[in-house]
Amino acid sequence: MEWSSCTSIGLVFILTFLSILKMRAFWNNHRGKNFPPGPRALPIIGNLHLFDLKRPYRTYLQLSKLYGPVFSVQMGLRKIVVLSGYETVKEALVNQADAFAERPKIPIFQDLTKGYGIVFAHGENWKVMRRFTLTTLRDFGMGKRDIEDRIVEEYGYLADSIVAQEGKPFDGSKMINAAVANIIVTIILGKRFDCKDSRFMRLIDLIKENVRLAGKPLVTIYNIFPQLGSLLRANKILLQRRDEFQAYLEATFVECLKTLDKNDQRNFIDAFLVKQQEEKSTTNGYFHNDNLLSLISNLFTAGIETISTTLNWGFLLMLKYPEIQRKVQEEIERVIGSNPPRIKHRTQMPYTDAVIHEIQRFANILPLNLPHETVADVTLKGYFIPKGTYIIPLLASVLQDKSQWEKPDMFYPEHFLDANGKFVKKDAFMPFSAGRRICAGETLAKMELFLFFTRLLQKFTFHPPPGVSTSDLDLSPAISFNISPKPYKMCAVTRS
Repeated sequence: MEWSSCTSIGLVFILTFLSILKMRAFWNNHRGKNFPPGPRALPIIGNLHLFDLKRPYRTYLQLSKLYGPVFSVQMGLRKIVVLSGYETVKEALVNQADAFAERPKIPIFQDLTKGYGIVFAHGENWKVMRRFTLTTLRDFGMGKRDIEDRIVEEYGYLADSIVAQEGKPFDGSKMINAAVANIIVTIILGKRFDCKDSRFMRLIDLIKENVRLAGKPLVTIYNIFPQLGSLLRANKILLQRRDEFQAYLEATFVECLKTLDKNDQRNFIDAFLVKQQEEKSTTNGYFHNDNLLSLISNLFTAGIETISTTLNWGFLLMLKYPEIQRKVQEEIERVIGSNPPRIKHRTQMPYTDAVIHEIQRFANILPLNLPHETVADVTLKGYFIPKGTYIIPLLASVLQDKSQWEKPDMFYPEHFLDANGKFVKKDAFMPFSAGRRICAGETLAKMELFLFFTRLLQKFTFHPPPGVSTSDLDLSPAISFNISPKPYKMCAVTRS
């Protein structure tokens, strides 16, 4: 055992040393080409010592004040270029979209997805899976009346669950998670689940827990020093939860195959399996089970996590700012009265629309965006960035850009209203990112946010629990891969 342990540690040091030589050779070749500036790196760890690993976006925001809108940091042996501010992020992701369209290989997500699916996929595999996903989501109702009807049905179930709390303090996060999950689940599996279904709630818990764990400092260390994986074991629990989630999905595939009819496709899985059968005669197949498992995991995570987290922030902010809640309710009464809200009402409700947009901007749930990688040598703002560079388009810097937002650090719905109270679109509003890797479910997310939020504020007034004042409510986020609110309780009073 001692010899084995020594051998493992020796191999780690050898691999680390070889990696240093390789990286130094690469970056020395480009050093004279005006690479973006940044803090001086220490041997081995790079700039790791500068970072708040629990909330790294804060460190990046501080560094952008020192080094400007395009700067570099070194995390371990990897050079990273950070893009800060609306103009810079737009120039890269929109104006030079093709050059910034790749994803880097990040150890924890390579372990979880093997590079398959859509979110962390690469090259042609990503292009094929994205085209299929967008087409199939549209076929199954995304952006259409069918899916709107499903959301209307689901917000009815959610409202019933809240009524059952009888005005007593409750944590609404699990109810909201289940309601939101049922929308993407009806597309993927073709049916909804009751929030009392233990298997369904377990699947949601697996997703939520993995998102939380992926933001832990130990996982960040693993991503920087993957050679230490056997010592850190940072990915062990994440992989166990992924395996449990995928075991359920694989059982679902088997059941779908038994009754598959290409002329009567019932759900997203059916559509994929039909493509899989059509592709069997080809050699370069993309519609294999590894892609299906990762793709559905991606859709589950994105379809649940982003929307439910935004809604949970939304209701916390309504507790914090009751006068804003009142103004939303006044507009609901004036425009739709007691009628069920529908998407057609959104253009008639500028204040409510502005509040929802401001919740997304203020909550800033993915401050680092998802990382990009350059597919070619590129020049940005006068700096040379070589092919294969890890890029962080800092969304927090866009959603808090002082040149774009009047009060970037405050919750201020007037950011999206003109002097006459009409809704105003803002180019710097990028919560779904931008360019080639923009969120595939943006249309569905906007629809869900408006309908769930409007219906619940139509039916209830939300208050802090007895003895808790608005000043007691904590808006500092929990530690997670995304920015989610800390657990909180609220009371819901049914409106007459």
